[in-house]
Amino acid sequence: MAMWQGAMDNRGFQQGSFSSFQSSSSDEDLMDIPGTAMDFSMRDDVPPLDREIEGNKSYNGGGIGSSNRIMDFLEEPIPGVGTYDDFNTIDWVREKSRDRDRHREITNKSKESTWALIHSVSDAFSGWLLMLLIGLLSGSLAGLIDISAHWMTDLKEGICTGGFWFNHEHCCWNSKHVTFEDRDKCPEWNSWSQLIISTDQGAFAYIVNYFMYVLWALLFAFLAVSLVKAFAPYACGSGIPEIKTILSGFIIRGYLGKWTLVIKTITLVLAVSSGLSLGKEGPLVHVACCCGNILCHCFNKYRKNEAKRREVLSAAAAAGVSVAFGAPIGGVLFSLEEVSYYFPLKTLWRSFFAALVAAFTLRSINPFGNSRLVLFYVEFHTPWHLFELVPFIVLGIFGGLWGALFIRTNIAWCRKRKTTQLGKYPVVEVLIVTAITAILAFPNEYTRMSTSELISELFNDCGLLDSSKLCDYENHFNTSKGGELPDRPAGEGVYSAMWQLALTLILKIVITIFTFGMKIPSGLFIPSMAVGAIAGRLLGVGMEQLAYYHHDWGIFNSWCSQGADCITPGLYAMVGAAACLGGVTRMTVSLVVIMFELTGGLEYIVPLMAAAMTSKWVADALGREGIYDAHIRLNGYPFLEAKEEFAHKTLAMDVMKPRRNDPLLTVLTQDSMTVEDVETIISETTYSGFPVVVSRESQRLVGFVLRRDLIISIENARKKQDGVVSTSIIYFTEHSPPMPPYTPPTLKLRNILDLSPFTVTDLTPMEIVVDIFRKLGLRQCLVTHNGRLLGIITKKDVLKHIAQMANQDPDSILFN
Repeated sequence: MAMWQGAMDNRGFQQGSFSSFQSSSSDEDLMDIPGTAMDFSMRDDVPPLDREIEGNKSYNGGGIGSSNRIMDFLEEPIPGVGTYDDFNTIDWVREKSRDRDRHREITNKSKESTWALIHSVSDAFSGWLLMLLIGLLSGSLAGLIDISAHWMTDLKEGICTGGFWFNHEHCCWNSKHVTFEDRDKCPEWNSWSQLIISTDQGAFAYIVNYFMYVLWALLFAFLAVSLVKAFAPYACGSGIPEIKTILSGFIIRGYLGKWTLVIKTITLVLAVSSGLSLGKEGPLVHVACCCGNILCHCFNKYRKNEAKRREVLSAAAAAGVSVAFGAPIGGVLFSLEEVSYYFPLKTLWRSFFAALVAAFTLRSINPFGNSRLVLFYVEFHTPWHLFELVPFIVLGIFGGLWGALFIRTNIAWCRKRKTTQLGKYPVVEVLIVTAITAILAFPNEYTRMSTSELISELFNDCGLLDSSKLCDYENHFNTSKGGELPDRPAGEGVYSAMWQLALTLILKIVITIFTFGMKIPSGLFIPSMAVGAIAGRLLGVGMEQLAYYHHDWGIFNSWCSQGADCITPGLYAMVGAAACLGGVTRMTVSLVVIMFELTGGLEYIVPLMAAAMTSKWVADALGREGIYDAHIRLNGYPFLEAKEEFAHKTLAMDVMKPRRNDPLLTVLTQDSMTVEDVETIISETTYSGFPVVVSRESQRLVGFVLRRDLIISIENARKKQDGVVSTSIIYFTEHSPPMPPYTPPTLKLRNILDLSPFTVTDLTPMEIVVDIFRKLGLRQCLVTHNGRLLGIITKKDVLKHIAQMANQDPDSILFN
């Protein structure tokens, strides 16, 4: 029988001492052992008045109706009772019940004294203060990461002799010997060949610069993977799949801790600077959530309640996207659409406030020196024409195909990494991929520059003073149309740039597959946008030249006359970037809002919507999962997707444990088991909880008790209650019967018993059971028949059943 098996065989749940629970918990853990005990004898949203008043008179941090003392032998709560072990799911219903009781007690006490009223006001204000702190810390760290990454990226090509802390752009800004046309060339900035062999010309100088570029890239990558491996293994990847899982109620201790924050911040700068095909936007969400989790420890309201903490983490995710893209509204929608599991209206307001503060903080730091929050902010002025929806939809199709291809190939490679010897050598893998990337990237100026700079170049709308090869058109100064540059024939620079961009596109498509998922911080937003932006720019230039040379065609002559400014290639790049990012992540609403916040105009929402929806439809036709959901399934996390329907006609009895021919369900009786009997069951099983019945013969359900609570309560009783021995009877009843003289003292554990566990009948359709698990966030559900206990269904059982119905491997679900 496999009843509610905990992850990792419930490490720490075996017959260890209670001190092991305390020693494994610190303020860097996702969950903290609070000094409160809980009783959930009632779960009604609006309890009867007499019970409510009684509970409030003697509130002890437990559930409704917790006026009874915690066990007979103890006046104060037991630390650790009602908390969760690592790699287990929280009980959302219990956590919300605790918070309602806490709030009810504070409200009632606020009428008694001025100090209690002040405490009530501070409790209500604490959420907004926490959002302010998260926004300030997230924005500050994002600014630090942006400035550091920009400087270290330029360090691969040279150094500023006027001040080594200046990047290339800032170095030449401060120079007095630079012209506007040659603003990237100044005597203060020296390439490595100039420093080493005193010249920047010739084949040997090129080889020296090539060698130094590869050497710096390998050094940055080696430092990044070494720091992650040695100090914070959880700092690798983007973090969004794990954050989605955590927000759904899963416990991963240390994933949002102090060490993870410090190492992720440092190694993110190193990884981006190494030139690998990755971005910092996804990891910035992880960094912001680390900030939120750590700051939660300053407020008891959030430190001691896992459900309330997840509301804070949802807001922190919004702040992370806000500083990543300079898009506060897009960040809130991203948190709502993509990562959050439970998102009440209050969280929406607070997410908006946290995103606003984070964006304001980053704007105050001004990391790029252009008063913008991102490097690739653009403004377009040419309106688009209805006919252009056709190429925009083509870009959407390309984005959907690229997204589906990337997900399949990347998951296949990550699975190979997990199941072969490759996964045992993360440092070697990172160095090999970095070496290949750097060697192939240096000869091409579009792969040599950082991906953010590449996207900025591709989004750019060519003006009179642009010196980029992408703007090398003939008749450059023909400004007959009121200052706007007309469509004009491409020059040699444009054709050269097209070939280089085509090679860049191939490299980005291939190398990103092997880069995402390595043991370094790696985001996917920027590489995906780069692939789409390159494809969009190529198509945009093609459309521009087609309109110039064939303006008399029927598709052009009604709206594009010769010498007019008809086509904007940069707009095509932006639409392509949105299409590819949507194809990989399956975002829609938040993606469109993020993109229009990047461009600062509402005029291009329709093209973005058309491309985003087309890419999602095409990608969904080839595979239902986005990249983050695919990685959640690959890692075996217990994430129950709320967006998918369960359409199979199975019943609860088909899924519950035990099955036919399995051993009987392991249960506890309410008044006939000794301490030794219970300890034997705990030592011989790995289940995370046990149903309590009236007797083994009747199998009438009384409640449900958690394994962790039993271990802690029994050990605490042995230490603090005189006379408790192995033969002491354990009672889960309200009143224990009179005992004969000279018998050991009894142990009453009714207050750790959940008297209202969720139950369904054996004939309940599984589609209803799945909905209950999704909407209430249950850990387990008991199955009864005519009031008699038959079995149990856990979240893991539900996920395994869904996988089996989808012809997937049910054993891929590793955790409960």
